[in-house]
Amino acid sequence: MCKFLDLEKYPLDRPESAEYLQLVRRCQNDLAEEGMFNLVGLLKRDVAELAVEEVRPVMDSESFTHKRQHNIYFKKEIPGLAKDHPALKLCETVNHTLCADQLGQGVVTQVYEYEPLLAFIADTMGKDQLFLMKDALARINVMAYREGEALNWHFDRSEFTTTLLLQAPEKGGEFVYRSDLRTENDPNYDGVAKLLRGEDSLEKVLEVTAGTLNVFKGKNTAHRVSPVVGNRERIIAVFSYYETPGVVFSKEDQIGFYGRAA
Repeated sequence: MCKFLDLEKYPLDRPESAEYLQLVRRCQNDLAEEGMFNLVGLLKRDVAELAVEEVRPVMDSESFTHKRQHNIYFKKEIPGLAKDHPALKLCETVNHTLCADQLGQGVVTQVYEYEPLLAFIADTMGKDQLFLMKDALARINVMAYREGEALNWHFDRSEFTTTLLLQAPEKGGEFVYRSDLRTENDPNYDGVAKLLRGEDSLEKVLEVTAGTLNVFKGKNTAHRVSPVVGNRERIIAVFSYYETPGVVFSKEDQIGFYGRAA
């Protein structure tokens, strides 16, 4: 039992129930049609605020300011692609990050480690089993975006990404995405360049409310967070789950994203 989740609305703890199976089917349909699904109000009333209260002192004093120029791939070069190809256009990301080893056993960590949630996500994705990430830094991140800050265009490394919004900003901070921009067999570099020029008519915008869990196929879905407007930060937790146990980032990747290695 996880006291922070609305298990009446979302019966994650009753996997044999008709309500659970109906929820799984709904999420599977959303994944097929939109490349994502949302559990609006998964956190009980006031829990998001509690989570923010827990992380704010550490965020204000110990967070790593992740600021760098990058391309959509977060790689210096792509084999076979000219360095001046428009798909490699540089953009800037700025946010403030807390890692799993800075979070303790508060709301965010307990939700991430809740086994029925892990099993539910596996069911929606058609996976036999999912595992918590082993990486002491990357398994859970909490990120804050302040006035003018944004997460710019990128693809995720994992097949899917799970986020939990803890606090929405006054304005801006929307989740902007383009589903299925590439495939395993077709990198679609010209399509990527078209998106970066702002010319892709299939780009979509999602406004998420605090307490909402979002699961999306981030490996082939280009996405970004638009710049935050106003004094209220956008604060979001990012959960990393994998099909294989023991996944960790390289020290180079840890330093690039968090300024330190585990």
